[in-house]
Amino acid sequence: MEPADLPDTPAVAAPAASGAGRFLRHVLSSGVAVGARTAGALLLNKLLAVYGGPGGLTLLAHFQNLMALFTTLPNEGTHVGIVKYLAPLRAGSGRYRAWLGAGLLLNALALVLGTVALVVGRQALVGVFAPSVPWVALFAAGIGLLTANTFWVAVLLAAGQLRAYVWLTVVLSGLGVAGVGAALGAGLPVENVLLAYLLAQGLTLLPTLGLCARHGLLQPLRGRLSRRATRDLGQFLLMAVSVLVFSKAVDFVLRDVLIRYFTLEQTGLWQAVAKLSDNYTMVFSAVMGSVYYPRLSALIGQPGPLRHYVRTVLAVLAPGAALGLGLLYLGRDWLLPLLFDAQFAAARDLLAPQFIGDWAKFLTWTLLFLLMAKAHVGRYVAVQAGSALLYAGLLAVLLPRYGLLGAPLAHAARFGILLVGCLVYFRPHWR
Repeated sequence: MEPADLPDTPAVAAPAASGAGRFLRHVLSSGVAVGARTAGALLLNKLLAVYGGPGGLTLLAHFQNLMALFTTLPNEGTHVGIVKYLAPLRAGSGRYRAWLGAGLLLNALALVLGTVALVVGRQALVGVFAPSVPWVALFAAGIGLLTANTFWVAVLLAAGQLRAYVWLTVVLSGLGVAGVGAALGAGLPVENVLLAYLLAQGLTLLPTLGLCARHGLLQPLRGRLSRRATRDLGQFLLMAVSVLVFSKAVDFVLRDVLIRYFTLEQTGLWQAVAKLSDNYTMVFSAVMGSVYYPRLSALIGQPGPLRHYVRTVLAVLAPGAALGLGLLYLGRDWLLPLLFDAQFAAARDLLAPQFIGDWAKFLTWTLLFLLMAKAHVGRYVAVQAGSALLYAGLLAVLLPRYGLLGAPLAHAARFGILLVGCLVYFRPHWR
């Protein structure tokens, strides 16, 4: 009998319902982690903007997008599945070890594939950084460390260890900024500064493993590998492939096209707006990934409480996001110079469509989490593919007509259309 077939006892029974108070309490409890990540990202953007100007900020975004290309399969696939399947299980049980072993195997395969892609497509992927062989090797090592860290953080989240997640997020943000500061202080070129940023973040693996051991989550893997667990987690990898191909790769190619079409400096103005968006999107993703998605997964199979929870979150999120984005827009004239540099004030005209698109994006993602929680792989992939095709079509029409403004206009139109579609499709979950 495979470990996945053994009986198991749920770790915690999910309550029948959850209201706005519970959601807000959990959001506030993760506020330290969100604040640390946001502060770290803002400081990092400021350092690179001052040190390298618009071109340096563009290279930072390109590097972070490159990191995302190599970590999307684990982060958006294996780790999402790990949270879903480990959340109701008791650490140390046969089924728990089965999911743990399957997750480690799939992550190892993703890292091997990523390394092969890095070697074969070196010029296309990292050519802009003029990398040496040691640079490529250290980049691959950094990705491996970061992937291992996020895997065990997902295990902690599945066990409900939100406090540990908060502490580790603070450490991760602090190490990333410290690595950049040390590299800048040593007078290293931008491409090596970015490499130091990745490697410093990878060091967070050490305290993460310590916390997992403390909470009894580093379980020995005995018995045969469970084919069932591997297959079920593999479904989440298919979702991640769709994110990689239709989201991360599209962003990577878009930036490359803009660099060639508008020059590195002009692209930096759009990148400032995109980085500002990335900062608060990171806040949103951190909250929803650590609070909303685990709770959503626990409520699958309970239609009434699930509908109540989704409706409650949307009722809090829609006006809250609109208020926050509206305040950012009102402060745009001092915000861009403050966060980046005085020369980035020219990007103010790009903000309105970006903010509108981001508001729609937040609501859309909140509903699409239901497809992940229910493991509806085919539908999730179809949405990602349709979204990418829609975005490409909008860019093809709007960029020649409106220039750089066409990029945020396409973003707003894309998520406006997707939101309408999601509201119709998921109507039983929010009405």
